Amino acid sequence: MKFIKAGEIADSNIFNKLDERKKSLLEGGMDVINLSIGTPDFQPGKHVMEAVSRAALDPDMYKYSLNETRELLDAVQDWYKRRYDVTLADDEIMAVCGSQEGIAHVGFAFAGPNDLILAPDPGYPIFSFGPMMTGATVGLYPLYAEKNWQLDFNDIPEDVAERAKAIVVSYPNNPTTAVADRRFYEKLVLWAREHNIIVLHDNAYSDIMLNGEKGLSFLSIPGAKEVGIEFNSLSKTYNLTGMRVSFALGNREVISRFRAFRSQIDYGMFYPIMAGAAAALNGPQDVVESNRTGYMARRDALCGGLRSIGWNVPDAQGTMFVWAKIPERFASSVDFAIELMEKTGVIVVPGSAFGEQGEGYVRMALVVPPERMAEAVRRIDESGIVKE
Repeated sequence: MKFIKAGEIADSNIFNKLDERKKSLLEGGMDVINLSIGTPDFQPGKHVMEAVSRAALDPDMYKYSLNETRELLDAVQDWYKRRYDVTLADDEIMAVCGSQEGIAHVGFAFAGPNDLILAPDPGYPIFSFGPMMTGATVGLYPLYAEKNWQLDFNDIPEDVAERAKAIVVSYPNNPTTAVADRRFYEKLVLWAREHNIIVLHDNAYSDIMLNGEKGLSFLSIPGAKEVGIEFNSLSKTYNLTGMRVSFALGNREVISRFRAFRSQIDYGMFYPIMAGAAAALNGPQDVVESNRTGYMARRDALCGGLRSIGWNVPDAQGTMFVWAKIPERFASSVDFAIELMEKTGVIVVPGSAFGEQGEGYVRMALVVPPERMAEAVRRIDESGIVKE
């Protein structure tokens, strides 16, 4: 395991470098296919936009909200019971301004400079950056391809587990697209209870399962509320990324302490946004299946197409991403990503941006229609980059 202390944050220069090169290509007239950012291009439901619009016309909606509305709490409770068969009390729910914000700040509720928090490698950057903002040390537990990118508790030494205050876990996983089953979560709950560790589960993609299975909630496991909380988001499920609506759910003590911290830095979510969130949860749910079907079509066009030209890219199991091993002739994922962009105009994220264990891979987002995916495959094929 690798340990990172506050102030040892990895350089994000690669993102600046990619952005600068992208601008240069655009200025040169190249048709860029940007698969680097996971921003859905599907539209939100009309009923959601109408709910936001109606609320926005009410002048009383422009005051500090301070807490969730009764309408929103009821909608979240109904959602979790309907979708995951999980019963939530009012004090087990707190709205946050996107899961990224929530994960960035939750550590301040219980951690400080003398604490150790565990996070995945490879993993979404905020999983490490958030805990480091508290001054805590981050222990990066490795995820391995040969273990299907799933946490093996044997890879966390016993003395590390005994010292750790919390662990960040995320399935379906960004960037690897790996999924976890009920047995894994049962092990997680038992392991966390044994070592008195708080579980912070990111569950942003449980409704974008692409392997035919149904996504789970960590909180559906008996005893889960005793050991942790879950973040769930409306961003990808309902195409509401810009609204920044997510929830911290579960252990009431963690939620209470988190709420106390956030009350010092925030005055609550904008009322029209809460109205739109409630409308999304209470309204027609066909958008959820429509999104999943759409992402599957894009995945099949990209992954199947790349395999047909000799790049052995496995089908994504979950999330809106694809995780692909780069050709062996490249020294690094950065080298591959830059050459790919310059030769084809297809932009991907180097796996090293997600940690040392991500080196040798790239992440691609399923954010363009199947015909554009086919165009990306055609350009990659013609460039010869995966054949040389």
